[in-house]
Amino acid sequence: MTLYYSLVFLLLVAEMVIFLALIFPLPFTWRRKLFTFISDSPIVAKLQYGMKITFIFILILFIDSVNRVYRVGVELNAFSKSEARGAALGGSERMEVQARKFYSQRNMYLCGFTLFLSLILNRTYVMILDVLRLEEEVKAYKGDPAVKGKKGALQNAGGAGEVGKLQEELAAKDRDMDNLKKQVDSLQKEYNRMGDQVSKGQ
Repeated sequence: MTLYYSLVFLLLVAEMVIFLALIFPLPFTWRRKLFTFISDSPIVAKLQYGMKITFIFILILFIDSVNRVYRVGVELNAFSKSEARGAALGGSERMEVQARKFYSQRNMYLCGFTLFLSLILNRTYVMILDVLRLEEEVKAYKGDPAVKGKKGALQNAGGAGEVGKLQEELAAKDRDMDNLKKQVDSLQKEYNRMGDQVSKGQ
């Protein structure tokens, strides 16, 4: 295996280790601290930028290996046809073509799985960040003191019978508003009557 394919293999192993670390069950606070560090660290951001460039090169290697698999397949088909016509081919030539086919397929699968796992890692990372954000919001709504932010503000929200209580309060407010309107109307009538009396007295 050439040096760059060895590096691709090491990158594939590193991706598998990172994936296992991402899905490993950890307590909420540890996981939040870890992902906060990953999200905010400038070193990790530079590393991610470098990895994007590396994956572009791996994509080029993948396209090249697919092209080689196709060419070796065409060459192997040509050997098969020449054997069918009765031409005697040496066993070493056929073995050499099959070995090239094996190596080109290995390189194609290696690059393909590395690219595929990079997409899976990226999507898993984004999904875990979403889950952590939602868990944090839920803990804040429940009033968990371990979560900073809206601590205890909505602790009793959503309890049983709360909608009924709110509807009763709303009906009481509506009754108070109707009583207030009646009082305003009677005061307005009294004011108008007193104003008429005063104007007649003058």
